Parts: sequence; C-alpha cells; structure tokens
Amino acid sequence: MDVRTDVPAGSREQGVPIPAVAAEPEAARKAAAASGPRVVVGVDTTPAGLAALQWAVRQARSSGEPLVAVRSWALGLPRHGGRRRRHPPRMHPHVVLSFDGTEQRSASAELVRRSFQVIAGGVPHDVTVTIRTPEADPAAALADFASSPDDTLVIGREPALSLHRLVHGSVGRYLCGHARCPVVLVPASGDHDREDAP
Repeated sequence: MDVRTDVPAGSREQGVPIPAVAAEPEAARKAAAASGPRVVVGVDTTPAGLAALQWAVRQARSSGEPLVAVRSWALGLPRHGGRRRRHPPRMHPHVVLSFDGTEQRSASAELVRRSFQVIAGGVPHDVTVTIRTPEADPAAALADFASSPDDTLVIGREPALSLHRLVHGSVGRYLCGHARCPVVLVPASGDHDREDAP
C-alpha cells in the first residue's frame, strides 16, 4: 500500500525537519502531465461525496491509475465544501497574527481516512493513494490537481434543488466549465454498499 499525505510547511516528524515544497499551479500541471493519468476525487461526507469516492476507488482499481483524494479547506468554507460566494471584502473585527493551518490539514486528512473507512473498510491496499489537503476553494483546488487532460476528475453531485447548492454554489458546475480533463459527477446512491479493501 502506498499512501502519502500533505505535510504542513515547517512540520517535524520524529524530530526531523520536513522541508516545505511549494508548487505553483503551472509547475503542478506539468508534473501531473509527466506522471501519467490519475483519478482525482473531491472528498466530502455527503452521500454523493461518499458515492464519488467509491466510484473513484473502483475506477482506480480497474484502470491501475493512482488515486488522488483531495479535501480542501479554508477559513469560512461551509462544512461540506461548496463554492465560496465572492462578496466584497468586509471588515472583520478579529485579527489573526499567526495561522499555519496544521489543525485544519490534520482534520481534513482524518475526514478522508474516515470516508475510506465508510466506503471500503479503510484505505485500499491495492491502489496507490495520495491524500491532498490544500488550503483553497474546493473547485479551484480540484481543477488544479486534475490538471492533465489524461486525468479523470470525480465529484459527488448534489440534488438539483438543494439549499446547500443555492447558498454555496456548485463545485460541479464550476468544474464542468473549467476543468482540463473529463469530469464525472456521481449522484448519491440509495445505500453505500461497503467495498472491503483486499
């Protein structure tokens, strides 16, 4: 099993400094194109999000392509992702002097692991899995990670008339217009048949 996760800049693991690697979107696109096709999935805990993760695992297994599970986070994003509506900046009375996002990255990575537990009994052992937890708008982050025309981008599709979609916008609509690869919108299934990891 090959599982990699993002490591926050300046983090230490067992006392050894881990260098921060910052990749510009263009550099990330070139690296992805050179690495071959991948299945990139946006992870959330909605029924549609879990169905999308299950579909992505099946696709990665059948194609032999690596799976990139992306759970973005940012201060002010709704709990299950969604697009952040662009409003004029507001004055905020609280000032944050230092914030590195370590807790948010850890919580996002744990949410991805729990989602794998729900749909497959854990992170699949027969698929190369990379977990990414960028600080970004979900739609923009997914479009950047699925940057090669050979990638397959998978996300859950919310019901057409949901309050969530009305309030937060549609990640799927954004990606269908901006992604550089095929986008698969997976609706929520009636039940989530757990697929045991081999």
